[in-house]
Amino acid sequence: MWKMEKQPGALNRNPHELYYLRMQRTKEKMDHEKTEENLYQNKRRLKVCVATCNRADYSKLAPIMFGLKSHPEEFELEVVVLGSHLIDDYGNTFRMIEQDDFDIGSKLHTIVRGEDEAAMVESVGLALVKLPDVLQRLSPDILIVHGDRFDALALATAAALMNIRILHLEGGEVSGTIDDSIRHAISKLAHYHACCTRMAEQHLIAMCEDHSRILLAGCPSYDKLLSTYHRDDYMDIIKSWLGDKVKENDYIVALQHPVTTDIQHSIKIYGLMLDALISFNKRTLILFPNIDAGSKEMVRVMRKKGIEQHPNFRAVKHIPFEQFIQLLSHAGCMIGNSSCGVREAGAFGTPVINLGTRQTGRETGENVLHVRDADTHNKIYHALELQFGKRYPGSKIYGDGNAVPRILKFLSSIDLDEPLQKTFCFPPVKDTISQDIDHILETQSALAVDLGGTNLRVAIVCMQGNIVKKYTEPNPKTFEDRMHLILKMCKDAVQDAVRLNCRILGVGISTGGRVNPQEGIVLHSTKLIQEWSSVDLRTPISDALGLPVWVDNDGNCAALAERKFGHGRGVDNFVTVITGTGIGGGIIHNSELVHGSTFCAAELGHIKVSLDGPECSCGSQGCIEAFASGMALQREAKRLHDEELLKMDGMDVKLAEPITAAHLISAARKGNSKANAVLHKASLALGVGIVNILHIVNPSLVILSGVLASYYQAPVQQVMLERALFSAQSIKVVKSDLEEPALLGAASMVLDYATRRTY
Repeated sequence: MWKMEKQPGALNRNPHELYYLRMQRTKEKMDHEKTEENLYQNKRRLKVCVATCNRADYSKLAPIMFGLKSHPEEFELEVVVLGSHLIDDYGNTFRMIEQDDFDIGSKLHTIVRGEDEAAMVESVGLALVKLPDVLQRLSPDILIVHGDRFDALALATAAALMNIRILHLEGGEVSGTIDDSIRHAISKLAHYHACCTRMAEQHLIAMCEDHSRILLAGCPSYDKLLSTYHRDDYMDIIKSWLGDKVKENDYIVALQHPVTTDIQHSIKIYGLMLDALISFNKRTLILFPNIDAGSKEMVRVMRKKGIEQHPNFRAVKHIPFEQFIQLLSHAGCMIGNSSCGVREAGAFGTPVINLGTRQTGRETGENVLHVRDADTHNKIYHALELQFGKRYPGSKIYGDGNAVPRILKFLSSIDLDEPLQKTFCFPPVKDTISQDIDHILETQSALAVDLGGTNLRVAIVCMQGNIVKKYTEPNPKTFEDRMHLILKMCKDAVQDAVRLNCRILGVGISTGGRVNPQEGIVLHSTKLIQEWSSVDLRTPISDALGLPVWVDNDGNCAALAERKFGHGRGVDNFVTVITGTGIGGGIIHNSELVHGSTFCAAELGHIKVSLDGPECSCGSQGCIEAFASGMALQREAKRLHDEELLKMDGMDVKLAEPITAAHLISAARKGNSKANAVLHKASLALGVGIVNILHIVNPSLVILSGVLASYYQAPVQQVMLERALFSAQSIKVVKSDLEEPALLGAASMVLDYATRRTY
């Protein structure tokens, strides 16, 4: 008898019903377990094809291949070997793949001998002829290719055209030869990327690759070299290659390849390197160059100098990677232009001398000394003296030893049901309207921003210098509020520009203080604008509006306004002096604005005209601004008012009314001797300062701008007649006719760019 189960209603059921109920549940349980087992068995493994072309890329691909092989439940590995792996002159390095116990599914002889540019092209063509049959037969889910070799370009081209997904290793890096072009071309063909450094990742993003398909993994070879280079038998390996008498850190590893974009120069550098090594007289392990165009000529140079018979040299075609790590990590120096010098050697702190331009642009640790060019071997010899025997801190720029687990996890996450067609993440671009009549009739304009101590002003300025629309708001006191208001006002103006049929070409910003116009950064501001130092104005505004942005200080902008719209049109050399709240200006020399080496040129208000004058806002004493600016005159007016020396007959100054420079000028015009004395001293200070400018830069015109320009024009001209050298006395002082020099100058930076003038 079976045991009755305790379940609701069981006592009311007969034994036959309970039997069939239990049998049904047993069957359901077995069906469920069978379904789970079938799902596990039917889960298709990802079929990954790894294609390796030479000894260098195998050192990067082998750790991934071992990783794939160790997870047979997830991955099915196929190996394709081509390129120089199968050439005897380069060591028949396919054998090391077999020694690592990998089954090579296909061996493709794809190299056309000749080692020149034409042979490289023919090799790519031969590979493209042979690869389709192999890829069609293997039908991989994903093909892994490495680096920047012409063989890899053939692989990526064939796979992309056959709708096979591509994972590209080490994309986004920069070097100095045709390798750059090939690497970036492979990146554009690839669907997925495993890059080594943060900078490489940023380069790929800048190339519009999809961020979600980029893995910052590190270099796979670091997984092996960081875990195995502390071998106990390293001296046995060193002696097996270099002889029993060699000592640790007392030998050199040399490895130099041709630069295909400048073969003759790379052959010359190679010869000079050999001469330097012969003179340096240290035991040297030298590897043959790779198969690129020019390698045959480099081997001829090596043999002509008798390197293979020289007692100090051991010339070899190939060294297994594990042993090469030991040789590299314990060398006194590495020399040449191999990427392992700027990549793997940095992990050990091995000193490296990088010759020529092949690795130009690559990220390096402090262990690398560059010799870009040399006419004799002396420069290379001196580099050997500097580097040989040193040790540097290890660098992990290219990896931390965990690249392979990241790559395997990345491969597992690939959804094969995703569309194969790759998409590029281009910056947003508006639909073209170049054939639209409204576009043709648009007024080319600039967005001008004037950041003053009191007000923030934005204007739409057309090419003729007319202000189409102007916006004014009080300038906020804090940095955050100020930036928020600038962006809001600019966005409002851009929207209005569409309605006004104005095409905004860019944004020009005029601000107080010292500015780096090359970077668009306010370095130091005036006291009138608080929290306004080391401010990057260009980036946030350009990002928010999608427009180019120029920034300069208000004095320079006033000079630019005069050059484009005012008295400075057609004048090659002139000076603009702003006489307002402060004193500023700009210098135009040979039709170009003068900024100076630290962007401090034309700080005209801070020319010293007295050794012990009043204190200036800059912290010094005796500057023009301390005598002649609106603030200086206001200070003196308030002093006279407080001493009851300002009021004259017919002049009513209410106590509630703020005292300004205008009250001082009004009192002087009414005959107030104290006010006259202050203004005479101010005019003299400004005139003497301008005389100094005449004697330094010798302009042909002086333009006074600002609210005090009309008052200062005649006195300054008189001081010039009395105090300037005879040849400078005839230079004219004119008053600016421009109502908005700061806004017009800010606009001119944009409008001059639009007409291709150099700013």
